[in-house]
Amino acid sequence: MINRKDLLGLKELSAEEINYILKTAETMKYVLLQKNKKTPHLQGKAVITLFYENSTRTRLSFELAAKYMSASAANISASTSSVLKGETLIDTGKTIDMMGTDILIIRHPMSGAPHLLAKNVNASVINAGDGMNEHPTQALLDMLTIKEKKGKIEGLKVAIIGDIAHSRVAHSNIWGLTKLGAEVSIAGPSTLIPKDIEKTGAKVFNSVQEALLDADVVMGLRIQLERQKKGLFPTIREYARFFGIDDKRLLLAKKDAILLHPGPVNRGVELSSEVIDGGISLINEQVTNGVAVRMAILYLFSRRGAHYENID
Repeated sequence: MINRKDLLGLKELSAEEINYILKTAETMKYVLLQKNKKTPHLQGKAVITLFYENSTRTRLSFELAAKYMSASAANISASTSSVLKGETLIDTGKTIDMMGTDILIIRHPMSGAPHLLAKNVNASVINAGDGMNEHPTQALLDMLTIKEKKGKIEGLKVAIIGDIAHSRVAHSNIWGLTKLGAEVSIAGPSTLIPKDIEKTGAKVFNSVQEALLDADVVMGLRIQLERQKKGLFPTIREYARFFGIDDKRLLLAKKDAILLHPGPVNRGVELSSEVIDGGISLINEQVTNGVAVRMAILYLFSRRGAHYENID
């Protein structure tokens, strides 16, 4: 069972809770693949998405997940809300909360924003990405994809390549995968590897080749091109040359390795087009699994009850 009000990150979840979510997502995927996707699981519930950053996959998959399960769903964009009039996050959250909201899904550029919101509203808060901290639902869908194709997570070697420092996807994956017994290897430009990252259980390698050796799972990360102005690596071409994943480098991984990427992909930078469109790429399957995972999360956290009398 999930005995908590909010989903703020995988750092705070136990292995048992993560496995419970994944098991529920497997059931939800079966529902998702039916011709008639409409279920009554969230009938009478209100789900709001509050996004302070642009999003396509995460936002749409949450909205579809809510609608497939018969919830009343609405979305709020910071660019068209009272935020532009100076309203604070807490005031915005309380306003939404007082409208009978059961689940509030937030994406915010500041790390810790969902945690602050969760302390000030009765609705269950789901973190859809906060700054450079975590993106728990993306990591959960990645783990569901791995489990589907490999039958397990424990004992697998997972290589995560790219901008680890700024990737909330990487952070959530490292927490989740290590808790489930995977060996996580990371590589990228030294300027994009956080200090003390090894304390999370991940192993840092100096080269992509070392990290990819005998990997069961290879995960590329999006290079945030807007950060190139800060000189974190010389040029995009240099990055692709030394850290991009192509067919040749994939030969270092196991023959039955699978490839993941949270998207959107910068073709020819993190991954070559041949790799993206190749037979081991599961990027499209990740999108489907994203809806299934978010259906599971909405279902599980709605069962806990959105309106707690006591707010921490």
